[in-house]
Amino acid sequence: MKNKYDILLILEGTYPYNGGGVSTWAHMLCNEVTNANFTLYSINAQFESKSKYPLSEHVKDVIQVPLWSPLEPQEMVNYGKSFHNIVGEKERIDETKITTEFIPIFRRLLTNIYSDTRKAEDFDDIIYKMWLFFQENDYKKTMQSMAVWRAFCVMVKELSHNTKETATLNDLTFGMRWIYRFLIPLSIEVPKADISHLTISGFPVIPALVLKYKYGTPIIATEHGVFIRERLLAISASEYSFFLKKLLIKFSESITELVYYKADLILSVNKFNMIWEKIYGAKPEILDVIYNGIDHNRFVPAPKPEATKDVPTVVAAARIFDLKDIITMIKSCSVVKGQIPNVQYLVYGDKDAVPEYTKECEDLIAELGLQDNFKLAGFHNKPHELFSEGDISILTSISEGFPYTVLESMSCGIPVVATDVGGVTEALDENCGFICKPKDFEDIGNKVIQLLQNKELREKMGVNARRKVVENFTIGKFIKEYEEAYERVMAPKGRKESIFIDIDERSAVAAS
Repeated sequence: MKNKYDILLILEGTYPYNGGGVSTWAHMLCNEVTNANFTLYSINAQFESKSKYPLSEHVKDVIQVPLWSPLEPQEMVNYGKSFHNIVGEKERIDETKITTEFIPIFRRLLTNIYSDTRKAEDFDDIIYKMWLFFQENDYKKTMQSMAVWRAFCVMVKELSHNTKETATLNDLTFGMRWIYRFLIPLSIEVPKADISHLTISGFPVIPALVLKYKYGTPIIATEHGVFIRERLLAISASEYSFFLKKLLIKFSESITELVYYKADLILSVNKFNMIWEKIYGAKPEILDVIYNGIDHNRFVPAPKPEATKDVPTVVAAARIFDLKDIITMIKSCSVVKGQIPNVQYLVYGDKDAVPEYTKECEDLIAELGLQDNFKLAGFHNKPHELFSEGDISILTSISEGFPYTVLESMSCGIPVVATDVGGVTEALDENCGFICKPKDFEDIGNKVIQLLQNKELREKMGVNARRKVVENFTIGKFIKEYEEAYERVMAPKGRKESIFIDIDERSAVAAS
């Protein structure tokens, strides 16, 4: 009989309230793993009232942490702390205690973030001491105190003295707000678990750290897209001031290094991620790869439906936001239309995630005259039928982990044109589709034309794609490897305990 472990599965902006690849992965894990029960620790921008997914019987609880709500999480959700204790914490703390006990820790935090020679073990000690402080003292009253605000402003001035950087009042306000929000989980009670399982190597590590500090709970981190890489891309492309970009980059780098320092096992969905993990200090001996898997008995080849039967059709499953680079996809459609005037792109995915980006896409579709060729088709409630609507599928992302959409398309016998990002080439090879450089819309468009105009090549690639999934990327293989990973991180704990017992026994013998 298998051991059954209690897993704290820590998520940000995904399962169970939002869709996407990480949510697909988490839903499979919670439904299929047989040696675990799960508590979902779901960090979201706002409070979510309804799950997007039916939850498995293996999911025993959902803890929601709305980080950016106008109300504090503790004011919206009961985390098990009595009203009496909450009031007591607010009454106990005063400006003197904040100044003498907390400000020195806070100054160390800022110094470490900005240091060019920072060490993860120092950052770990800082977070630990902060957590200890908030065990007894109110988070909101402390972080919103005038003493902390003044300390932040003074430290920024000191740290930027040699670089001649300037920060406006708006910059300082935004910067302090970020620190306040990102660290909120330090003040929230976390239920005891056997294993903490992170789905992103970033700020959501805090509840895992709390369990490690309290109980020595081992941490598994699964890297989908590399958090720090995607963070750097997003921050660099943002319109934040130089001061805010630098603060956010350095804070993100510090927290990523801390994840890699504290993790007992880092599992990537591809080999590409390991390059970044090693750069940021991950020990090679705790790195491993578990590829995503899909239900190949559900995603099966099927004939095209009547609606697209006689139309050259390209399908995509992609949430409409910048990392999916739908803009490049639209431009590729314009290239294809030049040779195949009736080509149709059907893009299925959430259009409301980033409304301003969706608007940018819609404007480009109109500008290029593609209203009859390129459809942002919204949510598709039968993903296993989606890819069979097309002759080929497409992915134009600038960052990915190990995309389910590529595996699902391949399993349906539909060849793929995809960008060379993340672990795409570890699934897709020249026998199953085409790989292009990110943002190269002309090459992407030409590869789409080549496939749409060559039925024999499409069919050959489709057969190869289906075979590769069945042999390498099934849900059974994926689940078995995660069950083994849970066993693996628990095994060293047992060995350590037995060693300590032996030491005690030897000491007793020596003493006698």
